[in-house]
Amino acid sequence: MPAVYLPRDTTALSLHAEELLIALQQEAAKREIDLSIIRNGSRGAAWLEPLLEVEKNGQRIAYGPVQITDIKSLFDADFLNAGEHTLKLGDINDIPWFKQQQRLTFSRCGNTDALSIDDYVKHDGFKGFQTALGLTGQEIIETLIDSGLRGRGGAAFPTGLKWKTVADAEADCKYIVCNADEGDSGTFSDRLLMEGDPFCLIEGMLIAGIAIGAELGFIYLRSEYPLCKTILDEALTKARQTGWLGKNIQGSGINFDIRLHIGAGAYICGEETSLLESLEGKRGQIRYKPPLPAIHGLHGKPTIVNNVISFASVPIILARGAAFYAQFGNAQSLGSMPFQLGGNIKRGGMLEIPFGLSLREIIEDFGAGTLSGNPVAAVQVGGPLGAYFSADQLDIPLEYEAFSAAGGMLGHGGIVVFDDSINLLKQARFAMQFCALESCGKCTPCRIGSVRGVEIIDKIRDTQHAKELSTHYELLNDLCDTMESASLCAMGGLTPIPVRSAIKLYQISTQADKTQS
Repeated sequence: MPAVYLPRDTTALSLHAEELLIALQQEAAKREIDLSIIRNGSRGAAWLEPLLEVEKNGQRIAYGPVQITDIKSLFDADFLNAGEHTLKLGDINDIPWFKQQQRLTFSRCGNTDALSIDDYVKHDGFKGFQTALGLTGQEIIETLIDSGLRGRGGAAFPTGLKWKTVADAEADCKYIVCNADEGDSGTFSDRLLMEGDPFCLIEGMLIAGIAIGAELGFIYLRSEYPLCKTILDEALTKARQTGWLGKNIQGSGINFDIRLHIGAGAYICGEETSLLESLEGKRGQIRYKPPLPAIHGLHGKPTIVNNVISFASVPIILARGAAFYAQFGNAQSLGSMPFQLGGNIKRGGMLEIPFGLSLREIIEDFGAGTLSGNPVAAVQVGGPLGAYFSADQLDIPLEYEAFSAAGGMLGHGGIVVFDDSINLLKQARFAMQFCALESCGKCTPCRIGSVRGVEIIDKIRDTQHAKELSTHYELLNDLCDTMESASLCAMGGLTPIPVRSAIKLYQISTQADKTQS
């Protein structure tokens, strides 16, 4: 029976993948063809979705992007036997977008039936768990430390050191918490992983539980991801039914279960202490630090809090070894990172590559430049709290230290591209306004400073007199200093990064306009 793969992720569904499924089934029935349609996850190439794949002679032959009106002609072209068609892309592994990547964490996404445990195991699933069973908790943690894995979120703190702190803490109970409150603009790698390979996240959290002796984990999922909730609910149920979660997992003596908790749309709950407050049923406000969540976390117990990609990177490290993972990347930025391309880009999507490629290579080689065809004017990296970089700064390598030295951060790996129609003063205002709307309100610099920031930027917009303009810029800079040094968390403390970088590029562009005129 011919097997056709059709993604069941949010991107594909938004592009009518469900209607495509019905059209496939109807056309196959009309032609009396028995068809097996497998719902895989997305491979990340949003510009090719919906992407159909057909198994033929051990290869996966791709066709895309496919619309409902293409179905009849695909059958006429005998696409089930890899027939020629204008949408035929060939072997999926030979398409440059995929061929140039190094899929480690996302090796199964798009390859497997996302909700089949048998398929997961067939593609090296739970090998990391099996390795972990033969190690002590300390040895698991040392493996992570040696791999160089750092948190794939904002702070990029070494994952193994965080786990070690929790492991060393004395307590009668410890917890594992996955931060799946993916709220940064231009980011969607967590969603792709949860929708396309949910058992990888489950395995990563299970290994964390073994490492520190925890028996319960939580996935804190943003409410704006309803399909993720559906898929995770089913994946967790299947994992329990088949003995991969619960009591005495696979006869190992290990007890561990995971509960799914849905957030309520607050951006601040992406900050780990606000997340923990929300998880405890309280208002999502940041906690004072110290104590750190690793010492005093959920319900006052030592808690590992990592994001989805951090946990999902763990299974391959345990399965293949620290040295294997550490061979990718450079210096202190080891392994691979999922980068997400959005904004004014021709070929948007998510790609996984080792650290070290430049912004320019990502935008030009993978993204194929702007969708508008106009020159790139600015790129924001790292979400709404990330810096704006000009077209002259695109050769910065995608590494933690390099971005820090350039005044930015990699964050969650979101890259948003803007062409020369961008108004950078509006972007600076948006950053301050975003902070004002999303602040938890606990500290004055963030709560009040962001509102004053919007007002000052409006004055800059409306002022023509050079002396007054200089005063406004000076006041904005002082305000940013206060927010950076006195805010209680990254919400207020990092907002000056996009504001200052956007203002700097705005001043350069306006000065250039005056010189030309």
